[in-house]
Amino acid sequence: MNYKWNWGILFEVSPEGKGTYLEMLLSGLMWTLTTAFFAWIIALLLGVTIGVLRTLPSRTGRVIGNAYVEFFRNIPLLVQLFLWYFVVPELVPEHIGDWLKQLPNAAFYNGVIGVGLFMSARVAEQVRTGIESLPVGQRMASTALGMTTAQTYRYVLMPMVFRIIFPPLTSELLNTIKNTSVALTIGLMELTARARSMQEFSFQVFEAFTVATLLYLLTNMVVTILMRRLEKSIAVPGYLGTSANVVVH
Repeated sequence: MNYKWNWGILFEVSPEGKGTYLEMLLSGLMWTLTTAFFAWIIALLLGVTIGVLRTLPSRTGRVIGNAYVEFFRNIPLLVQLFLWYFVVPELVPEHIGDWLKQLPNAAFYNGVIGVGLFMSARVAEQVRTGIESLPVGQRMASTALGMTTAQTYRYVLMPMVFRIIFPPLTSELLNTIKNTSVALTIGLMELTARARSMQEFSFQVFEAFTVATLLYLLTNMVVTILMRRLEKSIAVPGYLGTSANVVVH
């Protein structure tokens, strides 16, 4: 292959006139991280709520929770983003639809909502699995102490559940960061979209996507290290394979 490498292109002024190509990629990284941050908040809040709902004694609650998970988990993320960006504004009243279409940074808001809801179904499944993995005796003991269902979940079950599902949640957070790249299809200028723009402007495809790959890798490595440290800080000694041992006398 006759390809001329040119790493100096990163420090040349981009056609946008707002800095170099490297600064353009870093700007895309900031949009990626911002989108992932708010999407993860939605995923965590809704995921925990739906996950708990699926384990309640109420049959109605379990049906609603299961329907939510099956809907958002089984529809591809790309389709969901298109639905939020193109279809929903046409289904709501006209004045609301016009407002949504004219909203500044509409691609960002739709990306946050689409990725957040998609990931919330996965978080909900992790929460449900974590709750069901706990010994039945914990729930029975709480009932014997006179705790309500809400108190049992808040003070007994959920503190242990979060410790159990922390490693899978780390994986879901990394998936959230990577899934933001799909939002380029609705016009969000995140890291992957910026790399494509650089490739189209400069024809230096390998340099553009090599830097983008390294930025994704570096970001995920930092997140993984921070989450592992947090996991160790909240671990219960002697429980679920933690390094510390409990000595019973």
